[in-house]
Amino acid sequence: MAVTKLPNAGAIARLFLLSTAALILAGAIATPHFAIEEATVEQIQQAFAQNQLTSKQLVNFYFDQIRSLNPLLRGVLEVNPDALRQAEQADRERAAGGLLTDLHGIPVLLKDGIGTRDALNTTCGSYALLGSVVARDAGVVERLRRAGAVILGKASQSEWYNVRSFSIPGGWCARSGQAVNPYVEGGNPCGSSSGSAVSVAANMVAVSLGTETDGSILCPADRNSVVGIKPTVGLTSRAGVIPISPRQDTIGTVSDAVYVLEAIVGYDPRDHEATKEAAGFVPCGGYKQFLKRDGLRGKRIGVVRSPFLDSVNDSTVLTAFELHLEVFRRGGATVVDHLEIAEINVILDPFKSGEVPVLMAEFKVGINQYLEELVESPVRSLADIIAFNINNPVLVIR
Repeated sequence: MAVTKLPNAGAIARLFLLSTAALILAGAIATPHFAIEEATVEQIQQAFAQNQLTSKQLVNFYFDQIRSLNPLLRGVLEVNPDALRQAEQADRERAAGGLLTDLHGIPVLLKDGIGTRDALNTTCGSYALLGSVVARDAGVVERLRRAGAVILGKASQSEWYNVRSFSIPGGWCARSGQAVNPYVEGGNPCGSSSGSAVSVAANMVAVSLGTETDGSILCPADRNSVVGIKPTVGLTSRAGVIPISPRQDTIGTVSDAVYVLEAIVGYDPRDHEATKEAAGFVPCGGYKQFLKRDGLRGKRIGVVRSPFLDSVNDSTVLTAFELHLEVFRRGGATVVDHLEIAEINVILDPFKSGEVPVLMAEFKVGINQYLEELVESPVRSLADIIAFNINNPVLVIR
């Protein structure tokens, strides 16, 4: 797929309005009183309950969004050919009554490093793993299926989580090309969970799972203006997910984060060492109980300005930053401004801190083990991947 220049915001808006109008005419949007775009999981579930929307209609809406916008934004690698069947099954279960979860019938997009034993590929954005077959769903995918979520497809990502090369821009992989920030032409979508964040921001899916080793959920969520949660390592299972570092890897959520987090946390015997202790900290009654409109009241929020704002000369950015701090204050929080952290420049530089050589060593061990456990795979070691890249320059450099 050749890189396509992003049109202006007006062009994207026209694409969105045209696709929405077509769905209304086709009956895919059940009622003009409910707008799917920007709807939260809670609002979607209310629309389900009030017979304003079905899971099948919702999946068709997102498929249309993907057809319209993804050639420009490149947030989705592939869609699940089984998604409509899963949605129809969710609609039947809802009609039959019974106790349903918050994610029942909700489409979820998975980062391409998260394994699924179905028609979808799991490639970490690389052609080297195209056609590989995992032994079973990743632990978090098993939990999503049990919750009744619809697996919509795989999101693009920075290839091999940016480990392939530090000079490749964030959000680029061979299979999809360069992911594009949906708000700012030429803006950095950030990596490595770029496709997950771009897809949620552009209303190509309700929620998406990403992974983080070092900023790969937080940065894309920030750059694409969506909500992301990076869980403590061990709170969510990494079993069945292409690894970098057992010390740092964690699976998290983008947008409507609490509902997804609640579905995927917990102990997994396939990730025993990481999840056994963290499972004891999952709150009784789940995380939704902490969603409070006055949740900022009484909280203390520290603000570290340097070095993050040292080079910012854009008055619009600085004004927006101050307005956010004022929102915290109006919500009842105490803002502790201008905090200083000793040696922060060393801490933030993975080369100076020593993080990079450790991650490279851990990646070699982890990826070799992952590849050996695949049912089928064109490559079985890191050496095989390197050889594939050397021998297939047309595929891997686009």
